[in-house]
Parts: sequence; C-alpha cells; structure tokens
Amino acid sequence: MDKNIYDNAKNHFLGNFPESLPIEQAYVHIGMYLGWIIENELYSEYFEDEAGIQIFRFHRKEISCTILSELWDGYLGYELFNSKGNLFTYFYYGGGIYKKDYTDLLAGSLPSIYHVQDTWDNYEKMKVKIAERFAQWKELVGEE
Repeated sequence: MDKNIYDNAKNHFLGNFPESLPIEQAYVHIGMYLGWIIENELYSEYFEDEAGIQIFRFHRKEISCTILSELWDGYLGYELFNSKGNLFTYFYYGGGIYKKDYTDLLAGSLPSIYHVQDTWDNYEKMKVKIAERFAQWKELVGEE
C-alpha cells in the first residue's frame, strides 16, 4: 500500500475555512474518525506506542475528539493505522464516503462541516454510521 496522508487539519484551516470559527473546528471531523479507529483497535503499534495515554484517556472520555486530533496536529496518515485500518481508511475516508456521511448525518442543516460541534452525542451518531460502513466494507472484501 502506498503511504497516504488521508487528511490534515492544516489543509482545512489554511483553505476554505470560515473566519468566524475557531481553528479547533477544523479538527472535529478528523478526531471523530480517529476516535472510532481507537475504539475498534484498528490503529498501528506505532500509534499505540506514541499515543498510549491518549488512547486510554479517549476510552475514558477524558479527552474529546477535537483534543485527540489536536494532539496529533490534525494529522491522519497511514502510520497511525494497522493493515486492516489502512485498507478500510483508504476505501472509506480516502474515497470520500466518510465526508459524505459526516455531512449528511451531522452537517446537513449547518453552513459547513466545520460548524459541527464536538459532542459525545455527535460522535455516537458517527460511530454507528462508520460501523455500518465497516460491516459493508468487510462484506465487500470477503471478511467475516
């Protein structure tokens, strides 16, 4: 698999980011995905070694999705995921399906995806949708 950077908050807040919002809003969508990866143990040994405390604190809901993403500078790259995590992320996140799901589920009536609030309720909604997509993907690739 090629080395991929799936997303980077910097590209958002240096791009078409609403000036009226705090920069932290560029991290929300990335953090929600990374949180799901953590909960489903699709992260790499490297990420576990480097972010063990952050993983533990996220599981305990001591840090939010935004803070989780900020601690990694809003970076979402291949080295954070194990093999299965990378294959799924390449398909789902890299293929634009995650952004569509995120928009449809959380940002539909908002001015932009950056207006979605970092709440555990919003995370739970995305978590369910990502799990559905993951099950569909596993069926597509012939996994149990």
